[in-house]
Amino acid sequence: MKKIIMVLMMALFTNTVCVYAEEMKIGAASAVLMDADTGRVLWDRKSDVPLPVASTTKIMTAILAIESQRLDETAVVTSRAASSPEVKLGLRSGEEYKLGDLLYPLMLQSSNDAAVVIAEYLGGSVEGFAKMMNAKAQELGAKNTKFVTPNGLDKDDNHSTAYDMALITAYALNNKDFVELINTKEYAFSSINKSRNFTAYNKNRLLNEYEGALGVKTGFTGKAGQCFVGAAQRDGVRLISVVLASGWGTAGKQQKWIDTKRLLNYGFDNYHKEKIINKETEIGTVNVLYSKEKKVMVQTCEDGFAMINNEEKNSLKTSARLIEAVEAPVNKGQVLGEITVSTSTGEVLFISELTAKDDVFRHDLRTSAKKTINLWLNSQFKCIL
Repeated sequence: MKKIIMVLMMALFTNTVCVYAEEMKIGAASAVLMDADTGRVLWDRKSDVPLPVASTTKIMTAILAIESQRLDETAVVTSRAASSPEVKLGLRSGEEYKLGDLLYPLMLQSSNDAAVVIAEYLGGSVEGFAKMMNAKAQELGAKNTKFVTPNGLDKDDNHSTAYDMALITAYALNNKDFVELINTKEYAFSSINKSRNFTAYNKNRLLNEYEGALGVKTGFTGKAGQCFVGAAQRDGVRLISVVLASGWGTAGKQQKWIDTKRLLNYGFDNYHKEKIINKETEIGTVNVLYSKEKKVMVQTCEDGFAMINNEEKNSLKTSARLIEAVEAPVNKGQVLGEITVSTSTGEVLFISELTAKDDVFRHDLRTSAKKTINLWLNSQFKCIL
């Protein structure tokens, strides 16, 4: 049996919203704006529809390579890798490169041959690496994603969704090496035998055109159209935008940047990170059985934060679920319930455990008798000494 405590949290904020979601003109067939820290979706259009995602696929290739901790190892270029279509670095079969060096042409200028070398080295084959990619996607909750290639070329049914790509990117952005990689402007490297030298240049326009930009990856194929996964950070707020099929040709190439900036502007203009729950806030009491203390106070165990707009701030709802009763002894910090904060429309923003504020000792006939016996035995032992 559970009891539910409903509390309406109100605060005095203005109701001004700079730009409404319905007013935004986004050219992409599918798009999403996500808060990277909480995973909350701030705006979306068909973000759960599976579509080709072109070279944004390489985000997964890069994070798997970084996490392999094998970046100092030497990879050999196979004929399959060397025959990769444009865009490519022009690697030749039999050449050797440090695996970590190949991440830069992969992410900075979208080299397809570098992607295949990485995949074959880490996965044993392109197909083996695709299994690794899909396993990671499932682990991250990207349930509508199927990777077939490490570079996102139009082959078989390589696809994902705007939402899934945002999830994958949010995960990758928690890795400092990945963030450093996508922020690199240019990177020079050589083959192992120093016979060939390269410089990879970052072609991500967002880094130069948007305040707080972090990257991340462009993409284009005939099936996918113009795609882009972008990220930016301002005042401790980190947002991820994904646009898929923003168009084709010159117009589409420009539209993906327009779409991205509009999404990010909407997020930064209208949402802010707000503390919505304070740690150690008393919520209510739970009945205690077999104790002199009939009740124990229950409190929050952590601060809670969410990305919200001003209108939502004025209408947040907090629901606490507490167990009906608990048998003593009760330990301080013992979980006795759960608290949920949601918007007026029911969207859950935060869930956390509720815990006992204090210890509560057990007092029943058996416990009292045991304590009495122990006290008597201790006194007898002292008399003997």
